Amino acid sequence: MIQLKNVSKLHRTGEVQTRALNGIDLEIEAGEYVAMTGPSGCGKSTLLSMLGMLDVPTSGEYWFEGKNIGGRSEAELNRLRCGRIGFIFQSFNLIEELDVSENIALALEYTKTSASDRKRRVDEALERLGIAHRGKHRPSQLSGGQQQRVAIARALVSGPALLLADEPTGNLDTAHGEEVMKMLREINAEGATVVMVTHSQTHAAQASRTVNLLDGRVVVDAQQMR
Repeated sequence: MIQLKNVSKLHRTGEVQTRALNGIDLEIEAGEYVAMTGPSGCGKSTLLSMLGMLDVPTSGEYWFEGKNIGGRSEAELNRLRCGRIGFIFQSFNLIEELDVSENIALALEYTKTSASDRKRRVDEALERLGIAHRGKHRPSQLSGGQQQRVAIARALVSGPALLLADEPTGNLDTAHGEEVMKMLREINAEGATVVMVTHSQTHAAQASRTVNLLDGRVVVDAQQMR
């Protein structure tokens, strides 16, 4: 599904140049559950953004489902990820002016989904995440755990092949964090590829594979023992 070939990423601020990724070679097969770990500033979030086509390599190649994304316009990248890639962010990224159902429906905005099918999918996502009774509430009316459920529902509503999660339990207490981890395992068991950034070794151990980064490089790439 994913292949990175000698990928590097440079960030420039004025005359200062920072190398966020440094010659990454990485392959992820469809159906894998990969945890990306490493200290703050090692490049985990940059790599996750690149996998989601929110960022592009400075050099090297990124292939997604057999397509090289290099040199593509933003519109082309939108088409490539639309309905194929879902995102779960630590900060939830919900829009306060929209209710829960409307926030979830945003993920279907640029898909060829009819209004009736869109409503059905949103209702199914609400039901699955146990927040059907919160559909008309605003994000500020929800607890942190409920907001993360909305964020997960939004990520899943289009039925993505790849789910990217950036510290999905970072703003949650232990109990709600374990609920999110259980959901990720279930989503993976249903066939979706899951790539999760985490600082928690306990959560990383629940994945089938761990990729450890340091200074923008992959230093460990290991299958978990089961």
